[in-house]
Amino acid sequence: MDAIELTIFSSRIEAVCDEMGAVLRRSAFSPNIRDRLDYSCAIFDAAGELSAQAAHIPVHLGSMAFAMREIVSRMEWHAGDLVIVNDPFMGGTHLPDVTMISPLLVEEQLLGFVVNRAHHADIGAKSPGSMPISSSLEEEGVVIPPTYLLKAGEIQKDFYQQLLSQLRNPELSQGDFEAQISANRAGVQRLQQWIAEQGVEGYQEGLEALNRYAEQLAAESLRAIPEGCYRFEDVMDDDGQGNHSLPIQVSIVVEQGRVMVDFSGTAAQTAGNINCPLSVAAAAVYYVFRALMPAQTPAAAGSFRAISIQATKGSLLHARRPAAVAAGNVETSSRIVDVVMGALAQAIPQQMAAASQGSMNNLAMGGRVGGHHWDYYETIGGGMGASQRGFGLSAVQTHMTNTLNTPIEVLEMSAPLRVTEYSLRRGSGGKGEHCGGDGVVRGFHFLQESSVTLLTERRLHRPWGGSGGEAGLSGENWLDNLRLSSKCTVQVKAGQQLTINTPGGGGFGTATLKKN
Repeated sequence: MDAIELTIFSSRIEAVCDEMGAVLRRSAFSPNIRDRLDYSCAIFDAAGELSAQAAHIPVHLGSMAFAMREIVSRMEWHAGDLVIVNDPFMGGTHLPDVTMISPLLVEEQLLGFVVNRAHHADIGAKSPGSMPISSSLEEEGVVIPPTYLLKAGEIQKDFYQQLLSQLRNPELSQGDFEAQISANRAGVQRLQQWIAEQGVEGYQEGLEALNRYAEQLAAESLRAIPEGCYRFEDVMDDDGQGNHSLPIQVSIVVEQGRVMVDFSGTAAQTAGNINCPLSVAAAAVYYVFRALMPAQTPAAAGSFRAISIQATKGSLLHARRPAAVAAGNVETSSRIVDVVMGALAQAIPQQMAAASQGSMNNLAMGGRVGGHHWDYYETIGGGMGASQRGFGLSAVQTHMTNTLNTPIEVLEMSAPLRVTEYSLRRGSGGKGEHCGGDGVVRGFHFLQESSVTLLTERRLHRPWGGSGGEAGLSGENWLDNLRLSSKCTVQVKAGQQLTINTPGGGGFGTATLKKN
């Protein structure tokens, strides 16, 4: 392929991922998928190597890229099949993230897979929102190993009904599951139409060219990092089970255009749910290095081939079953980004930003309205770290998530509460030549008794500044005038007020006083 043909091929395959996402969003029932866009879509080749992805959720996409080869090798694939999985130790992230995989077959030849992953606010955990303060995987909801949901286009009714029967609101969940099925069908149909136009060989040649180009651009960006060994350490606040300041250590060796990322020295897996499978750690590493690559680098497997990752089995970042992992996907992944960026700042300080808020500020809640259960989940934005380029953005999701806030009108229609405040947390960004972004204040007034779970970070340890910049302010969780811990479940009474103050981003550079 020449450059023009490759550009067209790359844009067209990415457009299929975008179309899958549009189908999923437009047909989903829950606010979490429909309004917050907590989903991701991607295309893989016949071996399970990443071929393309939409600009969705980095922690979803990176973990799929790391683990899909093993998943697809376990199954037999025929036209019309669809496999569902959420097991974190078999290629998933945490149980609410449900993945659906469909084979792409043309004239009975397996050419690849279309995949989507979406976060379900109800996956059968005991606490509403399915983000519990857990100490084992089984407490976090229904564990789905790779299982056929469709065979030759036919729904597997016994399995499907058993799955739905374990959920609080099966009608809402069924709507989201079937939106995911529809997204995969759209992806398969669009790819089959495209391949019919250009032929099987043309499609396969395009994938090979895409990977070669991605590998070339990745190698150039990695060679721009000075060779050496760079180390950094940061900590998790706590695990929700009484263990505090758990270290995450990284050593990054850059040599001859290759990178080895070693997390030896990181804390052992812990009783709480901030553990994560290695696929989540890989997603965070891939994200940081992908951000250093040129914008036109294809989101294909070739862009990651020069990056190797190592973590001790049984550690916080390579947990063993049945470790609890609900917060590992959302909170620990954010800290992995911080430590990788902190290490790289020693090599390329002008390209690395200060630490961002370092938390997704997870809020899960629910209860009963009349005879019906309601479950709700959201993440809340905060401050972005400043950099050499400028001030950090305020009130945004950073790094491993790319979701939107839930519109207040949608939230108030979905749950028995009122949003009393949604504002910038002025002055929470760290000072510096460039100041870090400010966090937000989000307040909720409850109209009836509800269960609320918080999984948050950076409440004890502030987001660090870069190149002499000051740290951002840590976050705070309040129920009326009572300060809550970073990870907790509370029963909130009607009339009570929950307030989440999210962290600011770190500042960058030493602030200088201007003379009059």
